[in-house]
Amino acid sequence: MAERTQPWSLGGALRGMFSRSTIDADTWESLEDALLAADFGSDVTDSIIEGLRAEVARFSTDDPEDLRRMLRESLEERFARQDPTLHLSARPAVVLVVGVNGVGKTTTIGKFAKFLANHGRSVVVGAADTFRAAAVEQLATWAERAGAEIVRPQQQGQDPASVAFQTVERAAREGIDIALIDTAGRLQTKSGLMDELAKVRRVIEKQAEIAEVLLVLDATTGQNGLAQAEAFIEHAGVTGLVLTKLDGSAKGGFVLAVQERTGIPIKLVGQGEGIGDLTGFTPHVFVQNLLA
Repeated sequence: MAERTQPWSLGGALRGMFSRSTIDADTWESLEDALLAADFGSDVTDSIIEGLRAEVARFSTDDPEDLRRMLRESLEERFARQDPTLHLSARPAVVLVVGVNGVGKTTTIGKFAKFLANHGRSVVVGAADTFRAAAVEQLATWAERAGAEIVRPQQQGQDPASVAFQTVERAAREGIDIALIDTAGRLQTKSGLMDELAKVRRVIEKQAEIAEVLLVLDATTGQNGLAQAEAFIEHAGVTGLVLTKLDGSAKGGFVLAVQERTGIPIKLVGQGEGIGDLTGFTPHVFVQNLLA
């Protein structure tokens, strides 16, 4: 039987480097290669290396164990620069979920509904991506699995803003804690999509403030996925990022790269296909797992 190869991980790549007897030129080259392989990107990698070199010089150390500790502390500090707290204290707390088609937006809403239910919150989901009939059915399936209520379009092609309005109205009327609203990820033109999102916002804000606008990104697409989402970041009032399809050991660097490039905090991460595989983002825990 063929031996099963272990998936690449940042922690595994660093293990041999930190077991050496001293910090030398090979150490720095190996560290740079490992960070780039973990998808930190060249700018973030250069910044991390520069800071670590300064720390090593400051403490006049050549012990790789010191470098390991400095790397962990550096990453924790950088990840923690943005506040990952979800602001959901309003009743109802209205959350718009945005992102291009194909990133896992609809399934993320189902997982988020389950995440909230596990924390004792009642949830209603609004199927306001009315341009794709399949999206409504998919969302209904995930809402049922999560034990959440759902507001569907009353007819095919119904105005998305009216579905959003009905969702918030139902949450207020029935005392439901959280209203999660799916939105379109693609229209004929980018400007049309942003105009549609602006209309949805205006209609909702006649009833309640919007607590969060969460942008879903597919971590496996890296910088390309971020480029696709820049219009949402520019126009949709995004307050937090959700990373899906994230292999925390192999591509964890993208989490830091995207947070530093956008200035928007990572608030949720999805690391599997199951309905329970979405969690809140905790910098300390994430770095521990990244370097394990």
